[in-house]
Amino acid sequence: MASALPPLNAVRAFASAARHQSFSRAADELHVTHSAVSRHIRLLEEHLGVMLFERRHRQSVLTPIGRTYYEQISLGLAQIANATQALTRDSAPRKVIINVRPSFAVRWLIPRLPDFMARFAQIQPEVVTSTLPPDQSREAFDVVVRRGSSGWASNLEANVLFEDELLLVAAPSLLATIALQAPSDVLRHTLLSGRTRSGDWQAWCKLAGVTQAARQPALQFDHMHLVLQAAVDGLGVALCPASLLGKDLASGRLYSPLPELRLPLTRYYYGVSQGAVAETQVFINWMFSQFS
Repeated sequence: MASALPPLNAVRAFASAARHQSFSRAADELHVTHSAVSRHIRLLEEHLGVMLFERRHRQSVLTPIGRTYYEQISLGLAQIANATQALTRDSAPRKVIINVRPSFAVRWLIPRLPDFMARFAQIQPEVVTSTLPPDQSREAFDVVVRRGSSGWASNLEANVLFEDELLLVAAPSLLATIALQAPSDVLRHTLLSGRTRSGDWQAWCKLAGVTQAARQPALQFDHMHLVLQAAVDGLGVALCPASLLGKDLASGRLYSPLPELRLPLTRYYYGVSQGAVAETQVFINWMFSQFS
């Protein structure tokens, strides 16, 4: 088993560079030079016999093999860190404070937390919700997640978490009553939307080539998790970020009648507080594992 292990310092340098998508940021994190990170990654590539990064002018991009390898090793590294910390501190769980918007908490994070808690029993996640832009001087947290990077405090670095897109969804029972087979059929339905996403229907109709009626029936709610509940209950059709759909499509609670009509959305980003506990990185690595 030991003979199959690659050079672990090289693996550590690769994981940092892959996470930051930057050799320079990895060098800063590891307190080594840029050339040292580059040498470690070259050594790992020679050991594995594959190219992990595609070198471009002033940029290094993960190859498909490199991305797969990172996804597979990141949780292992996090578990090593977690096991090591468990031996060098009190047995009491360490708390990681996670600041997210309410809909992201309800629809994405909370359903997945049992997996995190089963993997990392020594870390206690504490979820706080806010609709305000990230500002660690306003409220304490270890890691914050928001869609988009505008409006962030200057002392927080926004790092890409994942891409997202907008889908049309409705309850099967509603579609059985009022069919939705062409884009223009949305005009026969009540349009559900969230207060912070009031422009989605206009953008979707423009993509679909549909002109909204002047008196189109519509309902608006404060948060997207309320929009989705209204859709599940058959109150109308909704445009929902794929990230917030959870298991609604797989379970049949909702159906996407025109899945080819998708709107790309602003990325999700995460930021780490300057005073974040060490366990924060374990949580971040776990979040990335959820997209693999």
